[in-house]
Amino acid sequence: MTENLLVARGIEVTYGAGRGLLRNPGHRVLHGVDVTVGRGETVGIVGESGSGKTTLGRALLRLVDVSAGEIRFDGADITHLPDQQMRPLRRRMQMIFQDPMASLNPRHSIRRILVEPLLLHGLARDGRQAESLVLDILDRVTLPKIVLERSPHELSGGQRQRIGIARAALLRPDFVLADEIVSGLDVSTQAQVLNLLKDLSRDLGLAMAFISHDLSVIRAVCDRVYVMRFGKVVEEGPCEQVFSAPRTAYTRALLDAIPLPEIDPDWLLRESLVEDA
Repeated sequence: MTENLLVARGIEVTYGAGRGLLRNPGHRVLHGVDVTVGRGETVGIVGESGSGKTTLGRALLRLVDVSAGEIRFDGADITHLPDQQMRPLRRRMQMIFQDPMASLNPRHSIRRILVEPLLLHGLARDGRQAESLVLDILDRVTLPKIVLERSPHELSGGQRQRIGIARAALLRPDFVLADEIVSGLDVSTQAQVLNLLKDLSRDLGLAMAFISHDLSVIRAVCDRVYVMRFGKVVEEGPCEQVFSAPRTAYTRALLDAIPLPEIDPDWLLRESLVEDA
């Protein structure tokens, strides 16, 4: 049985709550959500827009505060850790964003974007060692050395997403949250990026939570899936079980709304073979 790395129980997130005599109850976005992610496991979080999946992901990383519940990472309760105590954990809990341009400084070269975090976190003793580590990860994400001299806006969307993945992997995290990271890419580039993530997860032993509205992506890369609606988990289980025999009408409706070829579990392999050809 896989040991759990991340465990969230009864998570609630409320926005806009006030204090004092005229306290505003605010808007509750998550309602008692339970999630676990095992070491080396890839878990999908799927749902329509407004289902709360992105809020849940940010809560797991403590990027938004929870109003109730508990989050444990590697056995430690991090639910209400102050920023100063969370800082050492940030390296171990990385996020890959939907829009890499929003997370890459447009004024910096790719070299600086990749080298500086290694030096900041003490993962390289000097610039020379940092450069060596960067060249190694570029090879893993199949990008040429020349990209180090470029700025983010000079790269394609697929290349920028690979840089985002490279930056996260360089910090040797235990857990990575990927939030809709292939939604803006064409199908062939999606396949390349997803295969890259699968390889890195296997080679580095990463635990991952993969947020997406695209059921074909979830089925292609995830071991288990959580289906969300209106801030609650309405179904959870191994991907093949949920896709082949959904227990709830909502999950069945999500599957029925997508043409069968688009949820073909072999599409990732097929697209990769097309690219290789």
